[in-house]
Amino acid sequence: MAEKQKVMIVDDDPSIAELISLYLNKECYDTHIVNDGEEAIKVFKTYKPDIILLDLMLPGIDGYQVCRQIRSESDTPVIMLSAKGEVFDKVLGLELGADDYMIKPFDSKELVARVKAVLRRYNAHPKETNASGSAQGTVEYPGLKVSLADYTVIYNDERIDMPPKELELLYFLASSPNQVFTREQLLNNIWGYDYLGDTRTVDVHIKRLREKLPDGKGWSLGTVWGIGYKFELRQ
Repeated sequence: MAEKQKVMIVDDDPSIAELISLYLNKECYDTHIVNDGEEAIKVFKTYKPDIILLDLMLPGIDGYQVCRQIRSESDTPVIMLSAKGEVFDKVLGLELGADDYMIKPFDSKELVARVKAVLRRYNAHPKETNASGSAQGTVEYPGLKVSLADYTVIYNDERIDMPPKELELLYFLASSPNQVFTREQLLNNIWGYDYLGDTRTVDVHIKRLREKLPDGKGWSLGTVWGIGYKFELRQ
């Protein structure tokens, strides 16, 4: 029998946490409920969940801080849960490395669908090698090397840490230099056709990439106004 995937539910409202746990248990997930931010950071290291459902409004350390701490040491998927529906709150959550963001109250079927979709994308990371054992899936430009084989980015001889989706977006664009992609195309190719977020997700990830990778030697992440983005090679 396959081992159940583990979901850590971080919410200070016991009734909501128990209800979420019930939904996921019915779908054969193993769940663990935590009621505050400090405990979440501790339990994360021992429970080792496959995905985290993280409420933002927590006593003590809030969800944003918990996400920041977890992202500093792991790329475990995080879905943020919040009663805050403002664009600013959603963008901040995505900028901190969350994989998705759900606004309370939400439908139980949608929650389960998002958990499955995020886990499916996360577990689909390519890990192929060719016959000689050397890694496939690598693009290189002056001062930049992006590898899907071991999920690394080397920029000016330094390794740059970034969540999987940022790296996949960078690789996808860099694999087709000077080709323009719409936000919808990038969502479909990187997040998958079943992704339930919106095109702002792409904007947030491009912003984070630009902060980590200032214009290189002859290349940059370019914006084509009204259309989308491209990995631009300059003469």
